[in-house]
Amino acid sequence: MSVSDTYFTISAPSEGLFKDRGSKFFGYAFPVTDEEEVKLYLEEIKKQHPKARHHCYAYRLGTDDLNFRANDDGEPSGSAGKPILNVLLSKNLRNVFVVVVRYFGGTLLGVPGLINAYKTATEEALAEAKLEEKTINETLQLSFDIAHMNDVMRIIKKHDLNIISQDYTTQYILTIEVRLSLLDEVRGEVEELRFVEVG
Repeated sequence: MSVSDTYFTISAPSEGLFKDRGSKFFGYAFPVTDEEEVKLYLEEIKKQHPKARHHCYAYRLGTDDLNFRANDDGEPSGSAGKPILNVLLSKNLRNVFVVVVRYFGGTLLGVPGLINAYKTATEEALAEAKLEEKTINETLQLSFDIAHMNDVMRIIKKHDLNIISQDYTTQYILTIEVRLSLLDEVRGEVEELRFVEVG
């Protein structure tokens, strides 16, 4: 069974524009790591567009699929925030915040028109973004006698693992980062060494 342990994020803010029957939809995409950053960017966009009718948005944070939000900001329910979020989901984007600012052009677009507009403005903003592929990682703590350092380092080099921290008291303690799809294999190889404790 293959484990999906990769996702994409964006490396820098980007923007795009979509127009439909006089209405303008300005899309802004930002890389974010927490809800504080989301609030700051939202305030910034509201200051840039104080006369806009709607500032609709969506974001996904973290790697566990539990931290996301979609906001219609006064548009009909499900016509703005959800289409933005659906683009993030379809592109497997995480740690990304997208806000779409709408200036009303005098013609009602109806719910299907709004869904298309918010979706397209999001896609336009993301089309300008540089995507970065990231891996979902777990940490393992290995403790062992210094005499066995070579055996442990061989496994670390073989899988190109990242050492987060190392500590030496009576035992050598290494904390390493392992991508999800390699976790069982690395854990198995380390446990075969017998003299290494895995935490």
